[in-house]
Amino acid sequence: MAPVTSRSHLSVLRGFVALAAAVLYFSGAAAEARVLLTLDDFGAVGDGVANDTQAFLDAWTAACGSEEQTVLAVPAAKAYRIWPLQLTGPCKKKLKLLIAGTIVAPTSPDEWAGRDPMKWLYIYGVDNLSVSGGGTIDGAGQEWWARSCKRKKTQPCNTRPPPRAVHFEECSGVSVQGLTLQNGPQFHLSFTRCTGVRANFLRVVAPADSPNTDGIHLNDTTHVQIMDNLISTGDDCVSMVGNCSDIRVRDISCGPGHGISIGSLGKNRTTDRVENVRVDTCLLTNTTNGVRIKSWQGGMGFAHDLRFESIVMKNVSNPIIIDQYYCDQPTPCANQTEAVEVRKVEFVDVRGTSATAQAIKIACSDTVPCRELELRNVNLTLEGGGAASASCYKAFGKAVGTVVPASCLARHDS
Repeated sequence: MAPVTSRSHLSVLRGFVALAAAVLYFSGAAAEARVLLTLDDFGAVGDGVANDTQAFLDAWTAACGSEEQTVLAVPAAKAYRIWPLQLTGPCKKKLKLLIAGTIVAPTSPDEWAGRDPMKWLYIYGVDNLSVSGGGTIDGAGQEWWARSCKRKKTQPCNTRPPPRAVHFEECSGVSVQGLTLQNGPQFHLSFTRCTGVRANFLRVVAPADSPNTDGIHLNDTTHVQIMDNLISTGDDCVSMVGNCSDIRVRDISCGPGHGISIGSLGKNRTTDRVENVRVDTCLLTNTTNGVRIKSWQGGMGFAHDLRFESIVMKNVSNPIIIDQYYCDQPTPCANQTEAVEVRKVEFVDVRGTSATAQAIKIACSDTVPCRELELRNVNLTLEGGGAASASCYKAFGKAVGTVVPASCLARHDS
């Protein structure tokens, strides 16, 4: 069965007019009318049990088709049970989705029968959308995790990726701010082929053992700001793959989880390009990795111009890691000569404690070594006291200032 699709814009707009939604006006000479709609105007129940999917879709269709700027509100103190839903643009005017209440997914994976199993709240082709309101998006992922082969070690188990909770594709000028996203079946908030993205002031939470529940995930996305977020999940707090550039990640509390990752890149011999990424002023606590670049053997492309600065680690395994031999599969990966090139990467003012003996681990390709790496003012010691170590292979660059443990970077190709 296909995803829920919209009724005609005309019929829904007639319904909107009949419901006499309020029209709000800004003050000032250049003021422009704004329309306020709520899910309840379109028949939503909001008791956490009833299926409010069609009401949400009808409300979206009216808001997106409005000739005036529109605020679509999910009312506070109510829970709206929403089945897999596609919200499609382009919209005629700027649109604000104000989530004050709770949007919650069905609890059983069986509800996705006949639907795209990788989508729950899917937003496609929408520009200039603002999502805010202080409410909650609950992916109800518990049964998905229980059936995953990463957690369930006996057959039958689910090998297919679960749905992403909130997924934007082919969008520009999107802002998601001030919400709680929790218990996603897979990624909580993801962007594919988007530009001009802001994801700020978010709380993203899932159990530490929930598989593949990345907090914020970017794929082929550019001009991104991710700031002032608390992310505590079972996978990467922030991850980026494909072709991503001009990314700013700042003021993040991360943990538990798998840290902040660029990659994995180059899987299945793909060509990925990631450049101009800045990650700074982040606190990582009890994560299985710190700041990480990971790529598969056989991949192509590059990861260039990356800077990790002002990072504090508390009981973090592998605080600094570059791994060009990443292999996340049950059987060993074949040795291959091609590799994603890693060049011009800086680790600046990184300090704290390591849960592993090796605080710095840089393993690069024989044929495509890592070059122009820099460790500047790094101070990483073992959790509980003692000296940590550093390990490098085919890694070239320089150390500046005080670097603890002592730098293992080679200065020149040999």
